[in-house]
Amino acid sequence: MSGSQPNPYGTFPQDSQSPNFAPQDSAKPKKKKRGFLKWGAGIVAVVVLFSAFTNNDDDDDAATTTADSADTNKSVDLVAEAEAEAEPDAAAGADANADTAAETPNSDAAGVDDNVSKEFQNALRSAERYLDFSSFSYQGLYDQLTSEYADAYPADAAQYAVDTVTVDWNEEALESAENYLEFSHFSYQGLYDQLTSEYGEQFTPEQAQYAVDTVDADWNAEAVEAAESYQELMPMSGTELLNQLTSDYGEKFTPEQAQHAVTAVGL
Repeated sequence: MSGSQPNPYGTFPQDSQSPNFAPQDSAKPKKKKRGFLKWGAGIVAVVVLFSAFTNNDDDDDAATTTADSADTNKSVDLVAEAEAEAEPDAAAGADANADTAAETPNSDAAGVDDNVSKEFQNALRSAERYLDFSSFSYQGLYDQLTSEYADAYPADAAQYAVDTVTVDWNEEALESAENYLEFSHFSYQGLYDQLTSEYGEQFTPEQAQYAVDTVDADWNAEAVEAAESYQELMPMSGTELLNQLTSDYGEKFTPEQAQHAVTAVGL
């Protein structure tokens, strides 16, 4: 027992060296080092890419913000320029309106002389309003102003009004002729007589002549309208109707106009 016991596992050769694990051990650290570097490089690449994307987004946002700011500033500048250009125009328009207002007197005050009496001024204003409402001759307007059933102005006030009022009596006669033709049928001579009659419009012969020569009328058509009115009122022969249309106490159409009318109504 005290002697040497044989090694049950056998013996190692004395001159043989222990197994050399150094190469294996040194290889493993190298492998781990390469893996670490690989992952490290990957992480760095990701960080770089992320930074690049972030920087690009920031640059895009900055560029967009800058562009928006530039557009806003440009719009503000354009608005400011437009307002600056509009202000002189508005001022010029205001000045023009002011000048026009200063040059254009009140219509009621037009032609009124402050040196005449208030009643004279009122008579003139009444004359102006009558002429705005209807057509009048010089004499017809005077009669209207002095009538006890109308304005009843004194004769001198009415005279001042018809002498002072701004009016074209020829145009008044023409307007009156047009109104008569819209209301009823007339021959050339019958309309002239109506315009000059003291029971009618009391225009002067010259004014009435201007009216009947200027008015837009178809005298043949007026004759037909008169014939139709007579036919509706009472039965007539062709000869009797012809006489009525040409009579000096009737319609005063010319024979040619009257014959055209009689034929037109079938007589």
